[in-house]
Amino acid sequence: MIERRQFYINGAWVDPLDGRDHEVIDPSTEDPCAVISLGGQADTDAAVAAAKAALPGWMATPPEDRIAALERVYAAYKERTEDLAKAISMEMGAPLDLARSAQIGAGLNHLKNFINAAKAFEWEKPLNPDHPDTRILHEAVGVCALITPWNWPMNQITLKVGAALVAGNTMVLKPSEESPIDAMVFAEIMDAAALPPGVFNLVNGDGAGVGSQLSSHADVDMVSFTGSTRAGILISKAAADSLKRVHLELGGKGANLVFADADEKAVKRGVLHMMNNSGQSCNAPSRMLVEASRYDAAVEEAAATAAKVTVGPASEEGRHIGPVVNKTQWEKIQDLIQKGIDEGARLVTGGTGRPDGLNKGFYVRPTVFADVTNDMTIAREEIFGPVLSIMKFDTEEEAVRIANDTPYGLTNYVQSENTERRHRLSRQLRSGMVETNGKSRGPGAPFGGMKASGNGREGGSWGIHDFVEVKAVSGWAAE
Repeated sequence: MIERRQFYINGAWVDPLDGRDHEVIDPSTEDPCAVISLGGQADTDAAVAAAKAALPGWMATPPEDRIAALERVYAAYKERTEDLAKAISMEMGAPLDLARSAQIGAGLNHLKNFINAAKAFEWEKPLNPDHPDTRILHEAVGVCALITPWNWPMNQITLKVGAALVAGNTMVLKPSEESPIDAMVFAEIMDAAALPPGVFNLVNGDGAGVGSQLSSHADVDMVSFTGSTRAGILISKAAADSLKRVHLELGGKGANLVFADADEKAVKRGVLHMMNNSGQSCNAPSRMLVEASRYDAAVEEAAATAAKVTVGPASEEGRHIGPVVNKTQWEKIQDLIQKGIDEGARLVTGGTGRPDGLNKGFYVRPTVFADVTNDMTIAREEIFGPVLSIMKFDTEEEAVRIANDTPYGLTNYVQSENTERRHRLSRQLRSGMVETNGKSRGPGAPFGGMKASGNGREGGSWGIHDFVEVKAVSGWAAE
């Protein structure tokens, strides 16, 4: 049993002032694997005070020195990748191969992209050639509360910490209490990077406790949150009284539009993308919309592909999927699968209960529904499990209407060999990102959504912009 009860505040590991024990559960076994402390108001206040005290000095640090600090973080991160991978695998159920490659690799890439973006960032510049005496300055927002989720923990921690750090902010990180150990390893990485005390702080806690305390704290200037839409609304309300800047990356219900002329791997690619990380991704393509002439073949192929997806313990090597994170999520997914059946969707593979041979652990059967309509619960709600809903469309206009008929707007997908159609639909789909024909976004591209999927963008120069204030200064002397 791992015991990690301390918090990282003002450059040192300290005992909680107002803590209580919390068991971290291994979702592969349902057994406790670690004990941490959940902080209280005194711990939150101490971390915020440390960040506030460190802010003037860190804000005034030249950009090149902040970039050098982020480069030290990057180097220290590379030294701890195996420790991070094992922690993530244990506490949230990502199989080791996935944890090492995608989970940890994402964080490494984000840090590198921020280093490159910061070197090209115009921290100060003239307004324009006609008015060079008006100077535009980009400076830190201030003390930032960073509240991160359990499903892609290093992805989200690095997206927030990397941008906040290089922009000159100080910060308090509150990771999910479901996956806190990898965040504590990350705090050790930040300590190894030799940052000034108070620039980075970590306090463990839950949303109702430390999360709410940070969101309403008078000395916090910005909250950057990734998680559920419900929690994002509560954070926005808590932050409103003090007019904090609020950055939200929330849920999704991505539509994957598969046209008759899509390449032969489009359906399989969409199914495997949906099942990746056990379906626990906000940008998962959870609604597959298929053109009528290809629909029956697509359903058959999707069912066959999902049936070959194996499920097993996160501690084992291999390309299987692991459990979902906890009992609450498992029960929610089971209820939604049953609701899909009850509301008349056609179950073509998977279903309720654990996969064969697994009688313990929060494992979900890879599940595919066909003949789904967009008014069904499984088409409306974010399931956050390995469950795909397939529906039919006849025309391009109908496909766009169905895709946009959702409260969410994070990622949509288009599969077609028609270049003009891909471009046309990319403009019509109401989402912060559109992925076409399986092509990933380039390094440093912005990640984020609209509508109930949140606001703001993370990654690269866009991520840095979200952590700076813009100041206009007149009468700037010519250089």
